[in-house]
This record gives sequence, structure tokens and C-alpha cells, in this order.
Amino acid sequence: MGELRGFLEYERVEEENIQPEERVKNYNEFHKELDSKELKKQGGRCMDCGIPFCHSGCPVGNLIPDFNHAVYRNEWQKALKILHATNNFPEFTGRLCPAPCESACVLGIIEPPVAIEMIEKYIVERGFKEGWIKPEPPAHRTGKKVAVVGSGPAGLAAAQQLNRAGHTVTVFERDAKVGGLLRYGIPDFKMEKKVIDRRLEVMEAEGIDFKTNIEVGKNYEVEKLKDFDAIVLCGGATKRRDLPIPGSDAEGVVQAMEFLKHNNEVVDGLHERSESLNAHGKNVIVIGGGDTGSDCVGTSNRHGAKSVTNFEILPVPPEHRSAENPWPYWPFTLKTSSSHEEGVNRNWSIQTKEFVKDADGKLKGLKTVEVEWIRRPGQRPEIKEVPDSEKEWPCDLALLSLGFTGPEKTLSEQLELDLDPRSNIQGGKNYQTNIRNIFVAGDMRRGQSLIVWAISEGREAAHHVDKFLMGKSKLPVKGNGDLPTP
Repeated sequence: MGELRGFLEYERVEEENIQPEERVKNYNEFHKELDSKELKKQGGRCMDCGIPFCHSGCPVGNLIPDFNHAVYRNEWQKALKILHATNNFPEFTGRLCPAPCESACVLGIIEPPVAIEMIEKYIVERGFKEGWIKPEPPAHRTGKKVAVVGSGPAGLAAAQQLNRAGHTVTVFERDAKVGGLLRYGIPDFKMEKKVIDRRLEVMEAEGIDFKTNIEVGKNYEVEKLKDFDAIVLCGGATKRRDLPIPGSDAEGVVQAMEFLKHNNEVVDGLHERSESLNAHGKNVIVIGGGDTGSDCVGTSNRHGAKSVTNFEILPVPPEHRSAENPWPYWPFTLKTSSSHEEGVNRNWSIQTKEFVKDADGKLKGLKTVEVEWIRRPGQRPEIKEVPDSEKEWPCDLALLSLGFTGPEKTLSEQLELDLDPRSNIQGGKNYQTNIRNIFVAGDMRRGQSLIVWAISEGREAAHHVDKFLMGKSKLPVKGNGDLPTP
């Protein structure tokens, strides 16, 4: 694939970023555009590796060597067709995916891997720029009606696929605008919301009906779903994990998603910033070291925080793969995000023990202790506090980025749906719940996961819904829908 000796001739090149001190002044995306000649070289780095292990790392099954080769040959429209064959929204994954495909790239064994994610983004951006991405309404309607509950990546993917199969699709979204966590959980500096809006214009022109400010089970009775031939639940895993320690009721202890959603709404001009969710001039501590925690760091710096500190209870990851974490698996190595580069004091192996309140009940500090992890063969790791390591940190705003425990139970209880042992709605290999015409996909089925997994699940669920309605389906499906082994 690509140029025969391209992986030897060309080095990996990535987009340059606007300097941190400049980009924190606004919420715009900050990558500088690469020219097509450099992108051609990056596509040319894709090897004729025989077995493209990048496929094993990609949940949607992108035909990665094929679109890399098309980019190398300057066949951009062909590359876009190849990319859209497996991924409805490469403009989302090209910006937000952690790129497990690159971790599985064969070239990555000895050299920096092919810049797959960046190439993906430039293909779809070229498609929008050139006007190649146009509405594709179905030629015929089946007369079947499908309700999709939730407009995150899983819901959008399911809706678009089912609409293209000819079904009449209505998407219900509880927030004021469509997009789910794409809109309200992802800061604009990672993906400006115009990227969502231009795709929604295409989907609406294809005939999909979006209804906002409607929360099924609350201001829309579940009995009304009987008007639909099939229902696909894509409401996400939005039940947030708390930190039940002394002082957790202090004013200034805030869930990360509440902070991020509020900020995105402010950037969108929906309302003024609340002082309780404003990091300006405050000592901010983000508890949790994942992507959401990183987003809180970047957002706090843009507010003008006095200081930003990040706590992670796990030990600092290694810089390189360990023997227990070989290629082509996802590398559990130290990762520094663009938000980290903008300024943060990162701390590892640290556990928060207490939120300290002042006389008025406002947060003024955190008490922590250092921990060590004891690992014994065949046993779960054991956490142990380090003696005499107690410390108190000044803190005016603590952001809890501790993940999610599963979907909210409003729908599952009202619809009498079975749950799995992890409290997710149970959907088998065909994404079907214990009620025949109700299907489930995305985080609501598999638990908190990646955007690319949500798109994959939405596509696969659509295939099974179409088959349920029509007896057979021409919609593509990757694999059999089995959940991966944890």
C-alpha cells in the first residue's frame, strides 16, 4: 500500500498546534492545516504489511490501507467513499478517537505508526469542502417507523443507517440541541460544534426528524413509543460516579460533566456563566486522570484559573509498553494531552480523603494521602496508604472526573427491560432487549466507552433492527456484535 518504500523514506508528521499561551485565549480548534503534498507522503507511509493489524484495532472496521493508498494517489473522492463505507462520522472520530488503529499499526513496532486518524480527518474535511458529502435520501420508504432515543454518536449512526434502509426515523433528544456528549461533553477546542451542525443538515435533508427538549419517560410518556414499529435506545451511560468522603456536600465540589456541559452552553451563547461553575481566579483540582479530566484542565485554563492540579489514584504509567502490554494491544503508557501542555500539576498515586469546608460550607481545600499498589500474582491489586503522607491542598473548585456507573434507570424501569450484571440494559448479539421490538446500542448497552465504539454499535444495531422489521437487511454489519472480553 502507498509508496513501496514510503515507510522508509518519510517520517511521521503531525499537525502543528497554535502555542498554548495563544490558544487558551479562546475555545477554537487550534491545529494548523497540513498541505496535500505532506498528506500524500503520510498516506505513502502505509506499508504492504500483509496482515493489516490496524483493522483489529478499529471498532468500525475502517478499510485503512485502502483509504491511505487512495490519499497517496491523490484520489480523495475515492478515499472518502472508502471511509464512509464503514464510518458515518469520520469528522468526529478524526478529531476525538484515541486511535487504537495506530496502536495496532505494523509499522508502529519499529517506527512511529502511520498517522491514520489525521488522514481520516483530512479526507472528510476535503469531502465537505469540495461538496462531495450530500444528502442520500432513500429511493423508497418501507412504511415502518423507528424511534431512536438519544442523539449521541450511537443514536446518530443508528438513525442514519435505518433512514437509508427506507424506514421513517424520529430521534428524541432531551437537551436543547442534538449531539449528546458530542455537543455537551466535548469542549469546542477539541471539536467546534459547527462540525456537528453541518452533518445534521445533511441528515435532516435525508429525512430524519429530530425532536429536542424531549426526555422519553419524563416529559414524553413511554406509552407513546407504541406508535413505532421499533425502538432503539441510545441514551448513553450518564449516571456519574460520586466520591462519598467527608465534605462531599461542600459548595465547590462539582461533577466534571456538569462543569463541561455548562461551559459548552456558555460558549454556544445559551446563557451566562454561573459563578459556581467558573474557574476564574480559583485553585482548581481535577480528580480523575482520563479524557474528561483532561478536558476539565483545558477548560479551567481557558477560564483563567489561578492554578490547575490533577489527581490520579493509579501509579504513573510507563513511557513505553511493558512486557504485559505487548503490541498490537492498546498501550497503557503515559499520555500527555494538549490540555496538559497548557498547564497542570499532575499527581499520581494519590487518594482524596476529605473535602475541607469553611464556616459557610464552601470548599477551601482537600486532604489527601499517597498510596502504593501491591501486586501479587493471581490476585487483584491491593491499595495501601503510605504512612505520614497526609497533605492538605488549597482548593476552591474540585471537579469529579471519576467516570460513569451505567445508564440512568428511568427507561429500563418504565419499559421493564432486563439489565446485565453491570447495570447496563441487556442486549444480546443482535442488540435486542427482552422486549422484541426494543433494541439498545452504545454506552447504554456496553457501558462507558469510546465514540468510535458508539458509532460501531449504532451501525450494527441498525442492521438487526432492519432485519427484525423486514426479515432481511442489506445494511452492513461488522462482526456479530459480541462484546469484547474485558
